[in-house]
Amino acid sequence: MSQPEQSPRPAARQIVPETKFAATAGKLSNGLVGGLTKVGISLFGSRILAVRGRKSGQWRTTPVNLLTHEGERYLVAPRGHTQWVRNLRAVGTGELRVGRRVEVFRATELPDADKPEVLRAYLRRWNWQVATFFDGVGPDAPAEELIRIAPGYPVFRVAAADAA
Repeated sequence: MSQPEQSPRPAARQIVPETKFAATAGKLSNGLVGGLTKVGISLFGSRILAVRGRKSGQWRTTPVNLLTHEGERYLVAPRGHTQWVRNLRAVGTGELRVGRRVEVFRATELPDADKPEVLRAYLRRWNWQVATFFDGVGPDAPAEELIRIAPGYPVFRVAAADAA
């Protein structure tokens, strides 16, 4: 009996800090960005993403960077297949918050083949902040490299909830 062919796709990833220092730095950074965004100060496009939990139904929040690229808006998950990604996949809608402003949206996950240029634009804008999660892949990487890593980085197109 022959062995099944191995897929060249990397396994789904979820990046977690490897050291106590990295974990603490991440919490401080998220806390600072999240706190400023909650009071209405968006840093480089930051938003508070609110999504209902897929099991609990309770609102879950996390700071995110909202990317605008070629007239469309995207959420990229630099840490991989995290809880907010799983929740957004399950419910398909959420809220983006800055201060008291709340935008209800619907999300459509992009297939891997459509991610490379969005990932490139995301890295151009926030590489200084997220480079550690991309294992040395930067905004100038060849398209083949971006296609290779695409399965590990969920990307969602964001549209107003009332848009058709």
